[in-house]
Amino acid sequence: MKAMGTDPRILSLAAEVAISPEQNVPVILLKLKEVINNTPFGSSELKKVKQDIYCYDLIRYCLLVLSQDCSRIQGGWTTISQLTQILSHCCVGLEPGEDAEEFYNELLPSAAENFLVLGRQLQTCFINAAKGEEKDALLHFFEIVTDSLFWLLGGHVQLIQNVLRSDHFLHLLQTDNVQIGSTVMTMLQNILQISRSKRTKMLLKLSRQKEEEDRRLQLQLQRQRAMRLSRELRLSMLEIVHPGQVEKHNREIEEKSALIIQKHWRGYRERKNFCQQRPSLVEYKAAVTLQRAALKFLAKCRKKKKLFAPWQGLRELTDACRVELKQQVDDYIRRHPGSEVSGVINRELHSQAQERLQHYFMGRALEERAQQHREALTARINTNIEQLMKAPSLKEAEGKEPELFLSRSRPVAAKAKQAHLNTLKHIQAPWWKKLGEEARDEIDIPKDELSIELGTLLIGGTKPP
Repeated sequence: MKAMGTDPRILSLAAEVAISPEQNVPVILLKLKEVINNTPFGSSELKKVKQDIYCYDLIRYCLLVLSQDCSRIQGGWTTISQLTQILSHCCVGLEPGEDAEEFYNELLPSAAENFLVLGRQLQTCFINAAKGEEKDALLHFFEIVTDSLFWLLGGHVQLIQNVLRSDHFLHLLQTDNVQIGSTVMTMLQNILQISRSKRTKMLLKLSRQKEEEDRRLQLQLQRQRAMRLSRELRLSMLEIVHPGQVEKHNREIEEKSALIIQKHWRGYRERKNFCQQRPSLVEYKAAVTLQRAALKFLAKCRKKKKLFAPWQGLRELTDACRVELKQQVDDYIRRHPGSEVSGVINRELHSQAQERLQHYFMGRALEERAQQHREALTARINTNIEQLMKAPSLKEAEGKEPELFLSRSRPVAAKAKQAHLNTLKHIQAPWWKKLGEEARDEIDIPKDELSIELGTLLIGGTKPP
């Protein structure tokens, strides 16, 4: 069967195999290795190349070559080992399509059996070889064949049972040669790992299927239980309702059910519409934010331009208005003639006016600074008053609350400390010493005579003693 859009390299190889003599076919098939290596691994192009190779029966040609006698093949074991690599790589990852049954039931088992037969032949040649170099070469070819078989089994795990039951594989295991035996045991260990991983995956898959089935059955039982409870509740309510009101009761239940269904449906529809409109809403909010920022920036620019723009005279003043204003100015000067002043006096008056203006602007700046200072002091006083109004008593104060009421002024802190000590002395004095004293009298007392739980007051900005 022929696929559409076949790779031209595969077409040329298939044509060359068809017209070439039998002894040249193995060497021509070696060109498939270059085609596979030049295609990106794991790509769709590589899958298409493998399908084309299978469609033009080049895989079967490789099997026929491997089943022939090694002595009749050009290149000997070198060609055969490379063809085993080509065959295993072409079979792994191949999607046969319509011929899947033939591919999995006939071609793949035949390929695995051929690999085992080649392994036995290499084992016999290795044992019978006399030279060391020949043994090394045969061992290298044997490793290539076993690696190709392992690659084929890794892609098609169902072939593991066929390989383990094969008499050729058992014969390979029964060898007395250490090198051949180690290679075969390594392959067997890798095959068992593949089988174990497959079994683990199958167990995980079965456990997941069982969990899903249990969850589905549990949900079904919950749904059935809920329906049964609903029907029982409905029947119990029908028993309570008067027979003449049953129809009305059923109509009310239907209306409530319809309202609940509509509510959930409208909520779902609105959530769906909101999710669909969310990008446009985000864009709209972003546009509004940008426009607001741009308008504020342009307003600030216009304000600065108005403040620092030089005087450009009256705008939109026509010639008629200009003549009328000039006539008014002339009439005013004529009605109010001024005293004649010399140029020296004019310059003195001008300089005085400039000095007064400068003095006014300097005083204005100082007044603004003083006003800001007064506002800051007022705000600080209001904050301190608010803190004092909300402050707890000394018995209720905890942690670092007393430190929040320390004054930033040293004189004020010292005065407060002295007043506090006087108050404590006045409170601790006996009653007969308070006779004749006024509440406002200040009594000096040394600091060492008093011992209080809170310790001495701290002055803001200093460390405690």
